[in-house]
Amino acid sequence: MTLKIKIAVFGHKDISHKLYSYATTQEDIEIFLFEYSNPDETVALVEKAIMCDIYLFTDALAYLYAKELIDKKRLPAVQVDFNAYMILSSFYRLTNDYKREVKRLSIDIPENKHVDEVLHDLNINDQDIYTYSYGNDPYVDTGRIASYHEKLWQEGKIDFVLTSIREVDQIIRKKGIPGNCMIIPELNLVRAMEKAKSIATINNSQGSQIVTSYVRIKSIKTNRSEKNDLYMRELHSKLQRILMNYSSKVSASVISLSNGQFVLFGTHRMLDHITSSYRDFALLNEIENALNTPVDIGFGLGLSPKQADDNAKLALKTCEEKEDGTCYIINERRDMIGPLGVKKEFNPSALYRSLIHKAKLNNELSYNFIDFIEVRNNEPFSSNDIATYYGVTKRSAERTIKKLVAGNVIKVIGEEKPYIKGRPRKLFKLNQ
Repeated sequence: MTLKIKIAVFGHKDISHKLYSYATTQEDIEIFLFEYSNPDETVALVEKAIMCDIYLFTDALAYLYAKELIDKKRLPAVQVDFNAYMILSSFYRLTNDYKREVKRLSIDIPENKHVDEVLHDLNINDQDIYTYSYGNDPYVDTGRIASYHEKLWQEGKIDFVLTSIREVDQIIRKKGIPGNCMIIPELNLVRAMEKAKSIATINNSQGSQIVTSYVRIKSIKTNRSEKNDLYMRELHSKLQRILMNYSSKVSASVISLSNGQFVLFGTHRMLDHITSSYRDFALLNEIENALNTPVDIGFGLGLSPKQADDNAKLALKTCEEKEDGTCYIINERRDMIGPLGVKKEFNPSALYRSLIHKAKLNNELSYNFIDFIEVRNNEPFSSNDIATYYGVTKRSAERTIKKLVAGNVIKVIGEEKPYIKGRPRKLFKLNQ
């Protein structure tokens, strides 16, 4: 019998029960609800959730209250996204339920970039829309946020308030200011649950290095402005099918995000596939041939879910700087590898001569080492990489490394942190 993943859910009663209803349809997860009246109760509730595998927060404010404790104890945590889709849903309710135009508003949200994205996509002038971004505040003060809205109201600059915080909604209502608390879309709740399940599954794989990947259709805004909605949905569906097929081959999980973007979570099988495909990364070619549009892929490696996620986002940001679709890897040392699929040339003949005459390797070992360098696309390597490729013991690989260093064929360029407890491994590259 497979053990269920235990997910601690922190939220107001109505939101947390929506997630509980979803969880009852899933056989591999178990939900533990930690409900609160005020988000500042979250810290005490987190201390009680000691038997859970992962912590899911449905309220951005509650997460910010608990963040210091989460970081201190290195607890695996996931937030429900307060993203562009949520803003778009709120604008839809504003125009349809409240019969108001999207103008003369003040909005509070963890990150104002999501508001900017929606306003840009809907071609709405943002001159009379004011945004308070509280995600980077040293501490969140609901009174200060409410005062921000109240001041704009008193100055006659706004007619309505959209808030992402219930406590702010309560304050402005008491002051007679027209407003509404945003509703978290069910899609965002389901995605957060899937992400929590994926991360918890990875965490339960003891000693594994974690791999996260973000895949995004390049220039999504340009595509949307030039193509119709049907075309974009078909593009999204094609990409999802390819990624689902890829994830089944490498034992990964794939989650659809907004704006033509997906995120994948995996461990050693996904890592093995990546490291054997430096020179010819077939996934990128398959996607671009099927979609006929450039795509960016950023892989992040880490010893924790957060480290892998941060590195994947950094790799994706590197892709943005290129005109064509590209793929980069950022490993746990923050080394950049890539672009994948672009051959890094070396001189096999010169390398062969050095292996025979300087390192004193025999023909078979020399040819195998040349193949090894070619497969890895001349990227840095460790003795463990050689042991895995040659199918020999670590000690045997280290003897080969000593010969290569002594013959000045390779040189040390740094150290690689171990995936589990142990000494750091030295990293080498060709000395040419």
